[in-house]
Formats: sequence, structure tokens, C-alpha cells
Amino acid sequence: RVATRHGVKADVCVEDAKSAVRWLRQNASRRGIDPDRICAGGGSAGGHTASCTALIPGFDAELEDVGISSVPNALALFNPAVMLTHLDGFGLGGITEEKVADIATRTGVPAADISPIHHVRANLPPAIIFHGMDDTTVPFATVDEFTKRMLAAGNRCELKGFPEAQHGFFNAPRGNDPERRDRMHQWHQRTLLQLDRFLQSLGWLDSEATVRVADQDFVACRGNV
Repeated sequence: RVATRHGVKADVCVEDAKSAVRWLRQNASRRGIDPDRICAGGGSAGGHTASCTALIPGFDAELEDVGISSVPNALALFNPAVMLTHLDGFGLGGITEEKVADIATRTGVPAADISPIHHVRANLPPAIIFHGMDDTTVPFATVDEFTKRMLAAGNRCELKGFPEAQHGFFNAPRGNDPERRDRMHQWHQRTLLQLDRFLQSLGWLDSEATVRVADQDFVACRGNV
């Protein structure tokens, strides 16, 4: 469910995301899924709900079997919104007060309740984050701080920062500008390669990546293997 079609707020989206992970695990046998290799991923707001499946307690749908975990085994996040409001000891990380006020009208609960960075703790799933360093929609500083806190808590969290890249940089090329399309193609391919390597490092893939690109166009920021 989404706001534009169903009139819901973000808390309901978090509930649905957790239900999706639980459904996969509950139906793993008949769907041919390894219940211990579920990776939640998404971009922007989708990255927010994906990260919430791992970090946010509660928000379970009624009548679901909560004995089946809704926590994924890994996270793949693309310019995710991991901070929705003020964070003690950090502030806003480039988010404006106006945006914080707007977010508060769309969460359905106090924003901190579904703000992943506010719930960082030990024993969380391994995560990889891809983020444009010129992102003005979700400031890079917020994911950098999230990564620092994840590492400090003993979790594995890799942050891949892409210079000059803005929000949604990882998507397949679009538009008519050949130079921009080529740039987006390179970014798209490099995020695929890094995600492939991340999944290999978890032991989930056992063959070499088929994507062949150079690695010089991202900054390996923190927590890399």
C-alpha cells in the first residue's frame, strides 16, 4: 500500500514491508526460497521501508504469526531515507527543518518510531548502501552517520559513495543526453557489480560477477571487505 493509491501513511508501509519478508519466509519451501537468504532492498522511500524490516521493532500486521521472523538476512539500500527527524548528538545532517516538519505529517506515528538510525543496535543484518554524494533529497551525511553507528554497534555495514551523483543515480539510463546516459549506465553497472560482490562475500553467490566495469567512480567510504 502507498499514499497515492491507498491513502496510507509510512507506518502502514513499514507494516507491509515486514509482512512481505514474513510471507517469503513462511512460504519458503513451496516457493523454492532459502529462508536464511532473504535480502530486503529498495531505493529512497523503498530503502527506508527495507531498512525498517531489520531495525524497527513492532509494526506487525494483525493475525500474522509473529513466531516467524520478519527480519531479513541482509540489506541492499539505494539512497535510503534512514533518518526522519532530529538525532541526538548529530542534528539533522543537512535535512531542513521544513522537510522534517513535512515528514512528520506523513509518518502516521512519531517520526523517530520508524527512523532506522534511531534504532541502531548490535546483531543487525549485514548491509550495503549505495548513495550519491551530491544527493540533495537524502543528504549523504545521514547515511554516513548511519554507517558509523552501525559499525560502532558491531554490525557489518558498507557505504559506497558516488561523487557527483544525485538522488536515483543508480537507475538504468534515461533521457536523451548521450553523455548523461553514459554516466548513468556506468553508475548503474557499478552498483550492480558492488552488490554482486557483497552477496558473494555472504556466500550467497558462488560464481564470478558477469558485470565488467572499473571501480574508480565510487568512493569506498566505510566498512568495506
